[in-house]
Amino acid sequence: MSMTESSENSAFADTDADAAQLRAIGYEPVLSRKMSGFGNFAISFSIISILSGCMTLFGFGMSTGGPAVMVWGWIGVTIAVLLIGLSLAEVTSVYPTSGALFFMAHRLGGKGWGWITGWLNMLGLFGVIAGIDYGAAEFIGAFTGMTFGWTPDKYGLIAVFAGVLLLHGVLNTFGVRVLDLFNRVSVWWHLLGVAFIVAVLFLVPAHHQSASFVFTHYVNATGFKSAIYVSAIGLLLTGYTLTGYDASAHMSEETSQASTLAPKGIVRSIWVSGIAGLVLLVAFLFAIQGNSGQYATEAAGSGYGGAVTAPSIIMIDALGQHWAEVLTLIIVVAQLCCGLAAIGSAARMVFAFSRDGALPGSPTWRKVNRSAVPTNAMWLVVVVAFILALPSLWTIQAYGAVTAIASIGLAPAYVIPGFLRARQGKNFKKGAWNLGKWGPLVGYTASVWVVIEVVLFCLPQASPVTALTFNYAPIALAAALILSGVWWLARGRASYAPPAGTVEAEQFADLDVI
Repeated sequence: MSMTESSENSAFADTDADAAQLRAIGYEPVLSRKMSGFGNFAISFSIISILSGCMTLFGFGMSTGGPAVMVWGWIGVTIAVLLIGLSLAEVTSVYPTSGALFFMAHRLGGKGWGWITGWLNMLGLFGVIAGIDYGAAEFIGAFTGMTFGWTPDKYGLIAVFAGVLLLHGVLNTFGVRVLDLFNRVSVWWHLLGVAFIVAVLFLVPAHHQSASFVFTHYVNATGFKSAIYVSAIGLLLTGYTLTGYDASAHMSEETSQASTLAPKGIVRSIWVSGIAGLVLLVAFLFAIQGNSGQYATEAAGSGYGGAVTAPSIIMIDALGQHWAEVLTLIIVVAQLCCGLAAIGSAARMVFAFSRDGALPGSPTWRKVNRSAVPTNAMWLVVVVAFILALPSLWTIQAYGAVTAIASIGLAPAYVIPGFLRARQGKNFKKGAWNLGKWGPLVGYTASVWVVIEVVLFCLPQASPVTALTFNYAPIALAAALILSGVWWLARGRASYAPPAGTVEAEQFADLDVI
């Protein structure tokens, strides 16, 4: 037998084992299993996208604590998020399905847990897509302003945002191979792009800030007087950026050797993003010229797209317009890759939730096209994400609220499976990838952080609190919970029916790979 034939036979064996595990869980395979382990890591890494989250909320971070909170908050929250990811990865190894989080919660805690987890996960995914693509539109506006002299007003910005969403929707209709290709490119674009940006920021400027400024300087431009309060809400920068790693779990029905490679994709995407993001933030902070740290927080009046694009102001000051245009273009491409991956992941979640009868119109959203892509679910994601960003036409706090929606929806959904696993203790049947005796401790510790995080991100972000500065994230959360409750009482209790399955994790423990 040739090496090629042996490799092909091994691939078929892996696919057969994955299909057997999925059938044992209770689902018949309908999606195309053509994603590699690297591709699985790549989609989560692309959605986390430090060139999206770090850059679009840089101005927010500068006003809510400044460099000191941005740097040390990043380190602390990254550790907390890694605990959440470790706990989620352990459960993903046992239940590698597109439904992922809600299905895990259902199997470990019952229908009620599954139901609320699914709705929270869906709200968070809608919010993160709105945040990513609106942020990309802001940076596109900054780029066109610098390069062509056209800076979109709020209506032009919404039009650009709609165009970005439409582009991502169309590209997502072509199948998982296309998505996988873009994600692979995205990984290297992010890593090499960050390395290039950092090198330019350290080598080109004639002046750099001191280490004391970067690691200890505190800024408060919120209107609130309490440094503790301001620093706490400033953690949103990291909390929002380090989301999206559930994509590795959502794509597990399309990943070979999913019981090990999907968990590894989750954990790897977090720690790699954590390190790269810290380096990126520090590079931008060192590059701040003179008092630009102050007007970076007031970028809304700069003509370059608002506070979301504060990094563009810093780049122009430190590097000149030509370099700023080049680096902004690198950031824009990264953000576009991020949004593409996020819509692909969210579509799989909506497909899976509908497959189990959880949504109004479920028969429509669970259909797939000839390329085995849940296109109806994907277009639903696009439309809802667009609606979430519309308040930006009336309130200056809309973007911060959208990012808060993403965090307060996703964080609880991420941690509920780990909490339920911890509650089972030794009764939990571990999969091929597991935390051993540390599983319960990791799950409970992560749960404590998420409770704190949700409270923080529901708080007002600017003072005085008016109709224009109000954080409407809690309203969006309440609306989603009310809708889910009403639908549960009306139809959900009868229509929501995840399969019982017969899976025993130990049956698939030999799927581990090096």
